[in-house]
Amino acid sequence: MVRPSDHEKARPLLGSRLAVSIALIVASGCTGDLGGFRTEDSKPNDPNDPPPTSTTGTGPTDPAACEDGTVYPGRAPLRRLTRFEYNKTVRDLLGDTTEPAISLPSEDVGNGFGNDADTLSVSSLLAEQLGTVAEGVAKRATATPEALAKLDPCARSVTAEGEEACARTIIERLAPLAYRRPLAAGEADELLALYSAGRTDASFDVGIATVIEGLLQSPDFLYRIEFGAPDPERSELRRPTGDEMATRLSYLLWGTMPDEDLRTAAQAGELSTKEGVRAHAERMLEDPRSRTTVRYFFDNLLPISSLADLERNAESFPTFTRTIGSLMHEETQRLLDHEIFEENGTWASILTAPYTFMNGPLAAFYGVSGVTGDEFQRVELDTTQRLGLLTQAGMMAGTTHSNNTNPVVRGAFVLDKLMCQKIPLPTGDILERVKPPDPYTGATARDRFSQHSKDPVCATCHQFMDPVGFALENYDAVGLFRTTENDVPIDASGGVPGTDIKVNGPVELVQGLAQTEAVQNCFATHWAEYGYGLTLRAGDACTKKAVTDAFKASGYNVKQLLIELTQTDAFHYMAAQEE
Repeated sequence: MVRPSDHEKARPLLGSRLAVSIALIVASGCTGDLGGFRTEDSKPNDPNDPPPTSTTGTGPTDPAACEDGTVYPGRAPLRRLTRFEYNKTVRDLLGDTTEPAISLPSEDVGNGFGNDADTLSVSSLLAEQLGTVAEGVAKRATATPEALAKLDPCARSVTAEGEEACARTIIERLAPLAYRRPLAAGEADELLALYSAGRTDASFDVGIATVIEGLLQSPDFLYRIEFGAPDPERSELRRPTGDEMATRLSYLLWGTMPDEDLRTAAQAGELSTKEGVRAHAERMLEDPRSRTTVRYFFDNLLPISSLADLERNAESFPTFTRTIGSLMHEETQRLLDHEIFEENGTWASILTAPYTFMNGPLAAFYGVSGVTGDEFQRVELDTTQRLGLLTQAGMMAGTTHSNNTNPVVRGAFVLDKLMCQKIPLPTGDILERVKPPDPYTGATARDRFSQHSKDPVCATCHQFMDPVGFALENYDAVGLFRTTENDVPIDASGGVPGTDIKVNGPVELVQGLAQTEAVQNCFATHWAEYGYGLTLRAGDACTKKAVTDAFKASGYNVKQLLIELTQTDAFHYMAAQEE
């Protein structure tokens, strides 16, 4: 069994050549394009220096220039595994289902999904915690003879004479999976030396645990490192190698390491063409692992991930509990999963679905009769009150930060997350003028918040947010439908920003949003930023255009969008390395 003292004895092995590479990349906080290193203590860039590629993109900034037939490659930043990806990878690599990365610090928001390569630096604290997590995973992977046997059958009853051979067998099976590529010459020997150092004055399982701990702290595990290979037809470009493409596909669609089929396809050259990549993307989307990734995407895009922790005044909202919040979250995810994978739905059909999913307790909260039990079932909506994703109680509760509704916050959410229109946060004197009004300054939210639009300084932004937020005022702070506030009829008139669409109430609002091209383009852009692990910059205009055009050509089909993300120049080409 692995003992803490044994691991402490093995710590000096981190002075090996493997540990040097760990220290160079992990402890220094490598980020951005391959070859660029940044530490927390490094001095700021000289303002006269040219901007790095990672912030400018690799192509023209005018989408019209993208029609010239030129290949515009994508940026290839050094992507560190997120907590979500780390958990899924150690699950598939070692069978560890404890989700150990949950103890790590949360990622910077960056592109909104926590996987923006330009923000995934590594602090000294995170490097230390990665070591602690790796040690825990290694202990669990070697804790019993049965656990060891899962690494390789040779470990079930290994003899003293066969220990080194068995260790090599485990290394040669495990390390290529952890590194997501075949081992280079000498790497297996280096890892075997790591085993020997851990085995000294200890036991076989400690030696193997030492290897696993080293693997999990290696930059080849923690980072998705891409060097690419020269494109035979365009010397100025590189293309991901087969193994690198397999990794791109697996983390885009599954959030984890490639499976055996992908690894085999990589070695056979099947991933060197867009057609080959498409075939595997279609196969992968039929696998349940893709649903987990889609669920994660929406947990970050929508204001639903914290609903189980939402608090409301019990006197004002006696039927709301944290359990109801948790059920709201599940309602949203059930609708999304069903529309995307069962109905082969579009983003518009999700926004205007005339049904939802409820169980007995959630139906009782909504005041819907005829639904009993704990199992979720499809429920048709009263479409005079609700229609589609945005009108679900969880969406409305998640965009309310207190016991009183705030049309500005709701409107800002729609503009930011559904339309990709960034509203700058107020600062200084303006902040004082737009702070939420006292709840007693008006009977309805429109009465209280209309002053913002009357102030010329505030109106610059509020003219876009308020018409959306006011149209959603038929939902209270926990998302229940209402027609009055403080016994005063609610005026839910509003409009869709950037269009001439005027609406009266939430149902008309979501119908207007669903037919707005900016909403469709925004959704595709979010998926591109999540899928490629970066924030699209001005120089990524051709990548954005390729994704939004493909989404439109598919009839805005969500599942097809995920496939089209694997067909762009940005997914298949990398800019040539500088000499």
